[in-house]
Order: sequence, then structure tokens, then C-alpha cells
Amino acid sequence: MKYVLVSGGVISGVGKGIIASSVGLLLKTTGLTVTYLKIDPYLNQDAGTMNPVEHGEVYVTDDGGEMDLDIGSSSRFLATTLTRDHNITTGKIYQQVLDQERRGDFLGKTVQVVPHITNAIQDWIERVALVPTDDSGRQPDICVVELGGTVGDIESAPFIHAISQLQRRAGKGNFVQIHVSYVPMIPPGPGGEQKTKPTQRAVSDVRSAGLSPDLIACRCEQPLSSATIQKVADMCQVENNKVIAVHDVSTTYHVPMLLEKQNVLETISGLLDLSNYERPPALVEQGKEMWKQWVGLAQGSVHALDTVNVALVGKYISLKDAYMSVSKSLEHAAMHCRKQVNIIWVDAAQLEDETLQTAPVQFHKAWHDVCTADAILVPGAFGERGTEGMIKAITWARTKKVPFLGVCMGMQLSVIEYARNVAGIPDANSEELKPQGKNHAIVYMPEIDKTKLGGTMRLGKHACVFQEGTEWSKLRKLYGDAPEIYERHRHRYEVNPELISTLESAGLNFIGKDTKGERMEIVELKDHPWFVGVQFHPEYLSRVLAPSKTFLGFFAAAAGCLDEVTKGFNEKN
Repeated sequence: MKYVLVSGGVISGVGKGIIASSVGLLLKTTGLTVTYLKIDPYLNQDAGTMNPVEHGEVYVTDDGGEMDLDIGSSSRFLATTLTRDHNITTGKIYQQVLDQERRGDFLGKTVQVVPHITNAIQDWIERVALVPTDDSGRQPDICVVELGGTVGDIESAPFIHAISQLQRRAGKGNFVQIHVSYVPMIPPGPGGEQKTKPTQRAVSDVRSAGLSPDLIACRCEQPLSSATIQKVADMCQVENNKVIAVHDVSTTYHVPMLLEKQNVLETISGLLDLSNYERPPALVEQGKEMWKQWVGLAQGSVHALDTVNVALVGKYISLKDAYMSVSKSLEHAAMHCRKQVNIIWVDAAQLEDETLQTAPVQFHKAWHDVCTADAILVPGAFGERGTEGMIKAITWARTKKVPFLGVCMGMQLSVIEYARNVAGIPDANSEELKPQGKNHAIVYMPEIDKTKLGGTMRLGKHACVFQEGTEWSKLRKLYGDAPEIYERHRHRYEVNPELISTLESAGLNFIGKDTKGERMEIVELKDHPWFVGVQFHPEYLSRVLAPSKTFLGFFAAAAGCLDEVTKGFNEKN
């Protein structure tokens, strides 16, 4: 097994995930099988209970793992199917070692960070790196390991120590480290000077911790000058061609192309001795086609003239990473429609009547954004805040025939909106939002453990079966003749089974249900350009080269090309 470690210095959030995913993509385009593993040094067992405004979205895998959002980035770039074990946290490692200690696995020895924790980390990486993660079913050739946080942080120390040992375990020619640093412009702007001192300190820190970077990726606002590259090379003792400039680009999909122009693939291939590495001819051709499509879509997105405005009505918009997979899914759909997407971020709470009294300017601006958008999207969320604003946006989309997509809570709120305004249940609500209410259109799923939060939801991939008589469905037509689809879920509430017949009689169509026909998965309105709510999270399975059909249909309806897109999919199938 060969490893590519991507670590970071100076500051967090410098772009390690995109750089790691881009490197993996370049390797995959040569016919190699690539997997990915993310290390997060926090004590949480997973990201499931974290505040999305602080940490970003929670990404869910097929097996129900609740993961860091960088797992989503790698999945979208590499078209891999990762598992919960592809995300290591301090909490997971310590829990495993403590469970072993309680069983007596260490035979009375004193359990310590070194060697027990560090050995557990290495064993975990080596085990998971061998798990097939793509359609070929092949054991991976290369594992890209991203070390979260910043080298030098206290919580990262055991992982740094373990990885330095893993480097020796792997052997010469089987391990490459890319250290991502930040080169600020002081003062900011065209007249500023690129400062290399933070990068020098970051490389010094990582070396003192036991690792020696092979490549230094310098994040910067503007392309690095030749003098800056020379200075980094001189002060960090690497060759000039191993100083990689990763400046700001119009879209993250250009980052692989930026690295490719700097011969990063050739450099890594030389360090890992990949020139004579056996590659199946079919995967080589597949890789070439992947790169061709990638470049075409990335370049086409820049030259697309038409822009579609999508109002994303959410409650976590102060940190846009809270909707990372949603925004990326819209980008994927836009690229395949040869359009550009402009996401208009609307704070749902500002649509509510109370805001008119306390902040009228924000209220009117929010409503202007909703009313002038080409489409309205209400994503997943938890808690009561902002939900009445979301419901008002849904009413606008339904009555004004504006393309609408509701995801998870967005779907549940669309059911509540319909129950209130069409089905004649004016006090309809959710057990989550109004526990003491009388008419719950949305209720707790009976199997949910109400005493805990972590890992207690309906998680992972589950089947959704299209119902008889729903061949008219615009969403279903995108799937051709498929009787059922599989999508990833993350929820603990469902549509109240006791109200299904009432809602259906009022014209709300549940076109998709679970395999038992008991749990509602998809709602859709007939006489509407696109009004779809899905209980699952289609954004988790959207890929750059294979966009989510749910998001593609929604975007195409807003762009006025739904019939064309649907015809194209059916011809392919």
C-alpha cells in the first residue's frame, strides 16, 4: 500500500480537503484505484452531534456513519463509496483502546498513548486503506490520508507520532507527505507582499514533530511570484518544483487542473515509483475519460452565460459550509445543464412576521430574494427557529408555481404547509416543533431512542419504492424504469401515518415510500413545474460527473430545460 499524507499548518480551513481530493483525482485518472481517509483530532466519536454553524455539515455514508464534511468532498471528487471507518477521530480511537483494556486484551500492561494509542491509529489506517471503495471492487493502490486540524495542536500529537511510525512501516517509496500552508499578502491586495515566514514556521513545526514534507502546497490569494517560490524552496530545503502554488480560482473544480499544470502528478509518481505500477487497461481508459469529462465540465462552467438564481431558505446560513453538499449538488446540476447557479442565502427567520416589527429592512430584503428567485430550496435542519419562515417560503413556491425542492425537514415542512393551507388542518405541525400540539402531521419514528442524540437517527442508505400510478411524476421520469432507488437518510421524524389518507385525498401525492409502504419518502404535486419533497438527502450521493437526479431535475425545471434533461437521461438508459 502506498500513502499520500496531506497535513496543514499556520491555520485550519486552508483547503487541505480540496487539495487532498484533487491529488486523489489526478492519481485516479491514470488508472490507479484510490481511497481516502480523514483524521479528525477531536474527542467526539463522530460529527453527528456537532453544531453545523461551528463545524459545517454532517456528511452521511451508506452504512450510516456521520462524518466530517471533507469526506463529502473526497466522495464527490473521487466517486468513492466510503464507510464510517474512513473517518478516524480521537474519540473512536480511545473508545476502541479502552474497550480492549476492559476486556483484558493487554494482559495487565499499563495502557499508554505510546504505544497503544499510536499502534491503534496505525492499525486502523492500514486496515481501512485496503477496503475497496469504487465500482471496480479492486483493493486500493493508494490511500490519501488527510490529517485534520493544524500540526502543532496538542490534540494532533498522537496522530503525528503514529503517522511518523506508519511512514517507516510503509517503507521507502511508499509514503509521500504534502504539507499545506498559507502565504498571506501583506497588506492585502495587488500592492501587497507575499510573506513566507508563516510557511517557514509551519514546516519547522512539522519537522520537529517527526515528519518531513516532500511537497509544500502554498495557499494564497494571488499566484505565487517566482521570488516567493524560490524563497520557500530555499528556507524549507525542497526543490522549486516541489513548492506548489494553490491560488484562489473561480471554482474548486479548477484545483485539480491547477495542480496538473504544475506537474504534481509526475512529482508524486516519481516519489512513489509509480511509473511501472500495473494498471488494468480498462481503468486506464476510464481514467482518461474521467479527466476529459472533468476538464470539459469545469471549463464549461466558466463560460456558461445563463445564470439561475436559487433561494436557499435555511437557518444555518451564517456558515455556508453547513450546506456544503447541497450547494455542491446545485453546482453539479448547473454544470450538466451548461448554466451557472447563483445561490441566494436567505435566513428563514427573517421571513417571519416578527422580523417585520424588529428588523423591517431585513424582512423586506429576505422576501425580495425569495420572490425574485427562479427556484426555492428548503434544506434539512433541526429545531423550531425559522421554521415558520420556511413554511411561508414553501407557500409562495406552491401557489406561485416556482420550482421547489424540500430536503428532509424541508419535505416535512412542505407536508405541514399543505396540511394547513389545503387539507384543512390549520394547526398542523410537527412533534419536534410543537410537542404539545394536537394535530401532528410529522411525528417521531417509533424506533427512535429519545434519550440520546448521537447515532440514534435513521441513518444511511435505504430503499425508496416508486408507487403504482405515479408514472406522471417528473422526478420519477428521470429514473426511467427503475422501480426503486437507494438514497442516504438522516432523520428521526416521519409523516404521521394517520394523516396519509387525508393528505392524499387533498391532492398531495406520496410517490415514493419505504419497502413496507409505511414511511413516506417522496411527495410531489402534479400541476406544478416542480414541487418535490424528499425525506432522504440526495446531496450525499451527488458527484461532479454524476449529479443527483433530484437536484438535477429541480435545477433543470428552474432553468427551463427539464424536458431536455429528462429525454437525455432516458436515452442513455
